[in-house]
Amino acid sequence: MKLRPLSVEGAWEITPQQHGDPRGLFLEWYRFDRLGEAVGHPLRLAQGNLSISARDVVRGIHFADVPPGQAKYVTCVRGAVLDVIVDLRLGSPTFGRWEGVRLDDVDRRAVYLAEGLGHGFCALTDDATLTYLCSTTYNPSAEHTVHPLDRELGIDWPTTGAQLSARDAAAPTLAQARAAGLLPQYDTCRRYVETLSAMAGSTDG
Repeated sequence: MKLRPLSVEGAWEITPQQHGDPRGLFLEWYRFDRLGEAVGHPLRLAQGNLSISARDVVRGIHFADVPPGQAKYVTCVRGAVLDVIVDLRLGSPTFGRWEGVRLDDVDRRAVYLAEGLGHGFCALTDDATLTYLCSTTYNPSAEHTVHPLDRELGIDWPTTGAQLSARDAAAPTLAQARAAGLLPQYDTCRRYVETLSAMAGSTDG
């Protein structure tokens, strides 16, 4: 597999090598060692999620308090989505920047996003099915969202009729989330990731 860092620090695109023949297809869609080499520490697997969305559904932009935050490894096993990663870390050189990656059941790419980054997607097909590997379990008191259609973010969603959940439709804008003290701090996120890397190093030793 190939791992490519995205323009947002802490986010990666993973492209697997697919092996196909008349019987079908085989690929490695996740390798803890290759990912760990790239990000500096293994992904702690605490929870696995699966979501199924109709065409034009937009979910996000979701993030969690750091520490511990929630790192995610996301791939699309059916259909296609535009997966979007947003830098919500106050003080980050790329604060407010977003990058989109098409995830589908053809190229079978995945994305990894570190703690403190925001995540969302737009379903490009009906029954678009995503799987998530998460570093922490769901904690509703530590989970937050920023409105995915916020003009300040300026995400170029590939739909003119976005379908949002009630929670996402009522989410604050980036400016409102910042004023309310909801956004993670870049320095805090970096220190937390450095702690994970140091722990991984001591375990390896």
